[in-house]
Amino acid sequence: MRAVLMAFVAGCWWLQQQAGLPSAWRWWWQALAGAIGVVALTYVARCRHGRMVGEGSASVLRMWMWRGVVVALACGAGFGWAAWRADSRMADWLDPALAGRDIELHGMVAGLPDVASQGTRFLFAVTGLHEARLPPRLLLTWRDPPEALQPGERYRLTVRLRRPRGLANPHGFDYAYWLLGEGIGATGYVRAGAPSEEAGPLPWAIRVQAWRAGLRDRLRAALPPDARFGAVLVALVIGDQRGIATEDWEVFRRTGIAHLVSISGLHITMISGAAGALVLALWRRSFGLGRRLRRPLPLIWPAQQAALVVAVLTALGYGLIAGMQVPAMRTVSMLAVAALALWSGRAPPASVVLAWAAGVAVMIDPWAVMSPGFWLSFGAVAAIFLAAREPVRHARAEGRWQRARAVVAAALAGAARTQWAVTVGLVPLTLLLFGQVSVVSCLANAVAIPVVSLLVTPLALAGAVLPAILAGPLLAIAHTAMAWLSGALSWLAAPAWAIWEAAQPGPVWMVLASAGVVLVLMPRKRAADLRAATPSGGPRPARRPMRPSVRAPPRWCGALLMMPMLLAGRTPVPAGEFRVTALDVGQGTAVLVETKAHALLYDTGPGYPSGASAGGQVIVPWLRAMGVRRLDTLMVSHEDADHAGGVREVLAAVPVGRRLTGAPLDHGLLIEAAAIEGSALGSAVPWQPCEAGAAWTWNGVRFTILHPSASDLGSARLASNARSCVLRVATAHRSLLLTGDIGVREELGLVATVPPEDLRADVLLVPHHGSGTSSGAAFLRAVQPEAAVFQLGFGNRYRHPRADVWRRYGREGIARYRTDETGAVSIVTAGSLLKISSYRQRVRRYWRDAPAAPR
Repeated sequence: MRAVLMAFVAGCWWLQQQAGLPSAWRWWWQALAGAIGVVALTYVARCRHGRMVGEGSASVLRMWMWRGVVVALACGAGFGWAAWRADSRMADWLDPALAGRDIELHGMVAGLPDVASQGTRFLFAVTGLHEARLPPRLLLTWRDPPEALQPGERYRLTVRLRRPRGLANPHGFDYAYWLLGEGIGATGYVRAGAPSEEAGPLPWAIRVQAWRAGLRDRLRAALPPDARFGAVLVALVIGDQRGIATEDWEVFRRTGIAHLVSISGLHITMISGAAGALVLALWRRSFGLGRRLRRPLPLIWPAQQAALVVAVLTALGYGLIAGMQVPAMRTVSMLAVAALALWSGRAPPASVVLAWAAGVAVMIDPWAVMSPGFWLSFGAVAAIFLAAREPVRHARAEGRWQRARAVVAAALAGAARTQWAVTVGLVPLTLLLFGQVSVVSCLANAVAIPVVSLLVTPLALAGAVLPAILAGPLLAIAHTAMAWLSGALSWLAAPAWAIWEAAQPGPVWMVLASAGVVLVLMPRKRAADLRAATPSGGPRPARRPMRPSVRAPPRWCGALLMMPMLLAGRTPVPAGEFRVTALDVGQGTAVLVETKAHALLYDTGPGYPSGASAGGQVIVPWLRAMGVRRLDTLMVSHEDADHAGGVREVLAAVPVGRRLTGAPLDHGLLIEAAAIEGSALGSAVPWQPCEAGAAWTWNGVRFTILHPSASDLGSARLASNARSCVLRVATAHRSLLLTGDIGVREELGLVATVPPEDLRADVLLVPHHGSGTSSGAAFLRAVQPEAAVFQLGFGNRYRHPRADVWRRYGREGIARYRTDETGAVSIVTAGSLLKISSYRQRVRRYWRDAPAAPR
């Protein structure tokens, strides 16, 4: 059964790797045949297995063949199920003909609104009849709503929508996939709106969201307005983490306790277990009403079954309040499976319970298989189950206090063993998903788990439901405990060695590391050791037929298997060559240039309306995944927000050797970023002007700054775009030109002052994103590029690139790449060879557009 369930999960994962959805008849028959085949062949295989025992190797071979067929059909069933769900959901996406038009619609707020300085972001459920077919769920932004939005409120809105779409970068967050998994058929913004007079019952899902909003409002009202960790208490009660400060998230991430700052599986298990235990004790005593009842409650319904029902219902209710994210879904599924097994008098292995939980979670949400939370959640539980198989030898003790000490020591030893198992077991997954792992997480969790799970979370839950006069003191205690804990965690997170970083490993290193984890956590006790550990005179375990076993390798062998993954570095670049990645950051610029032993980042992308930036959401994850632990040079071409919007996040995350810019050195953004960098790394190197004529060589690759001149940098009347740093990167055979936002005037200046051989480039980063004020014909004839990269945002409000500029590049025979259609563009040199690849076209997925490129 475990293999069948895991095959179903694998089938769902397989579908998420497809470039396109299969045709309807194909996935329908796959799902139907798979479902029927799994049921029928499982039964046949079991019957055959019963007759084949002792019939010889040929029969055993046929049995395994039948099992293989069942597993294959289960995989097909998972593939078909996920395909049907994806096809149904994508059928609800916005009609492209409606994108960018004013649409009037009616509906209700369907989720917890996220209030920010740029406006209120909220889910909107469309109701009623409309002239055009609209998606049932929208994600909207309302800049100035007339009042604070609440789930269940009905509005009449005029909106502009577009189909789900996101940035496309290797190792980056896939926004379009997240929208697909959330069932959101379009995003957009509100142009006008007013409350609607429609009435009717609220759907149960929106009613749950209204309850969540009510709990959030109660918590906020009971906490002081300046309570820094109030958002953490809200996250522990309803799973809404959006109010937690960025600097607090950084501490939680570096100490490895981010999983605790939400409704985790541990919290759900604790609360549901407490509820079940309370009901078990009260039910056995008929709630003190046994003398008044004709029959005691245990005779009407067994107390254990009543406790199981209450425990599962409590877990389900708590999970719904949490938004039923992957950890909550996993925990509820596991508790339900375990409760059914106990109800029926069975004791299934822990691996079967885990497999059923994974199968149920993926059946409910097929897109969860691509979520980091899915793998981390199930990986942690699998590591705990594997470590729990290690037998524990209980010391014999005489006397009450000796027995108490022995119990406490055994509990502490068990907790330490569990934390060690989770820390080691999640190392491969954490490095694969995030490019780093916390070195201090074992110690941090040993302190944080008791404080958060046993003190802060119960007090926060009590404060959410008790009257304000009682809630205030309880929440004050919880907030104080969280503040003290955060102070201790900040001390642990401060050293640079608190996290270990490594490049994203290949599949071979990942398999070896996973095998190493199993060897490290594998139980080592033998049957003889268990018999020796049995108290003298006590009952000995019944003898069972001993299977031939192989002695487990020592644990240090597992550690050796993990070393290649832990020490993985960036993919090497040959001497005298460069590798360039023009990232998809939306309407902005960010380019990473790598040589054999050096790295330069040209611009840091834009800041986003949500308050985040390309620096934190795109560039830093990319650097970690690629193994770039240090930037030798950060060059910010000029101070415009689409080029310097992420500088603060980059400097706070990555050590930088030299900083060059065409912006005024006293610009507020640069000073603020330097201050943050100094507080994070201990010191900050001052910014320097990027002045024409400066040049250096890294590993046989020549870097030359062509613009601006010293007079340009000192001119207060010159526009920021005109001061953009222009950088040429050249090998012995190939070259690249990075141009920032220079205009035609600066282009003509370069043509006039720079020798032709020093301006010539094989690849051109298009000036000013292809605006009408740049890319003059004389400049293109002087540069003579083979390829041009337009870094711009999809449907940007500047309408870049301008049509005549786009055609101009085409007339010159230049291969055109635009990041809104290609995603990240990679450029690699190898002697006279030049390889250019685009991410959307190279890694195709059914939910992502991938038009032909180059054009």
